Amino acid sequence: MTQDLPARMLRLLSLLQMRRTWTGDELSGRLGVTLRTIRRDIERLRALGYPVEGTTGTAGGYRLAAGADLPPLLLDDDEAVAIAVALRTAASGVAGIEETAERALAKLEQVLPVRLRHQVATIQATASPLPVPWSTGPTADPSALATLAAACRDHEIVTFTYRTSGGEVGPRRVEPHALVAADPVWYLVAHDTDHDEWRLFRVDRLTDPTPTGHRVTPRELPAPDAAAYVAERLAAAPARYTFHATVAADAETVRARTYSLPGRVRPLDDHTSTLDLAANNPHHIAEQLLTIDLSPDHTIRGTPELAPRLEQLGNRLLRAARALTRQDESRSDDGINKNGAEGQ
Repeated sequence: MTQDLPARMLRLLSLLQMRRTWTGDELSGRLGVTLRTIRRDIERLRALGYPVEGTTGTAGGYRLAAGADLPPLLLDDDEAVAIAVALRTAASGVAGIEETAERALAKLEQVLPVRLRHQVATIQATASPLPVPWSTGPTADPSALATLAAACRDHEIVTFTYRTSGGEVGPRRVEPHALVAADPVWYLVAHDTDHDEWRLFRVDRLTDPTPTGHRVTPRELPAPDAAAYVAERLAAAPARYTFHATVAADAETVRARTYSLPGRVRPLDDHTSTLDLAANNPHHIAEQLLTIDLSPDHTIRGTPELAPRLEQLGNRLLRAARALTRQDESRSDDGINKNGAEGQ
């Protein structure tokens, strides 16, 4: 279909695909034509099957709506290569994303110009994703994500069945606000209408999300944004083991070294900060502590039961270090003996 469109209309279609709504004045300014020409080109796009809708408001405008068929996407060179690279390395905690990405990439490569196909082929030949243990975990159903995303966009109440961390299963009715990906876990930030409070839901633990058709006025989130809300809730979540320390380093350095959530590291001054760690597995706390230097004259407190677990882990490291030392000493002795034998 696109081969029948003049260059100006292809640019118009590309603009409509870039963002949700354009005013007629914006489109005419971008294309350097009159509003009358824009209206005529819009009508021709509609005649060709593109679902271009008129919007109401003070200025009015146009948007490309969802239709029965997927319209051709118009991409510039950089966009096409970026999408190809993203598809090649797709891994985001979504069930089946790798296989789906491979199919989409195969379709994209078929229509890429030769010059771009060569760039993508070069990237494919020299780069490949490496599955690592710390990036694996629960995966979210892509259809559930799509349903929840639409409900967030439209401010539409949804219902679903939810399983808590304790294994309890029950119905939920919420006003969805946003989805947040905290690799590899996806979270739904929503206001629970039954409990009249904001809550955090793991998407991998919910099933059968169903739109109710009831739209509501968006509530004000008790945080600067959805990502900040998730970070605050995760930082405040109860855990079996806790550890608090004053660290002789600035907060930014401590946060970067320990990979801690923002709420768990707080600055005291330019050179000192506090660190709060919490986990159900003592190994996780030990791993974070190994990245920083804890001075004995600084405040340290936490769960008493954590102490023997940390000591046990420390002894393992100490035994490994001693084994390496003995190995090095053994090699040195072998060298001396050989040199002595050769000299006799």
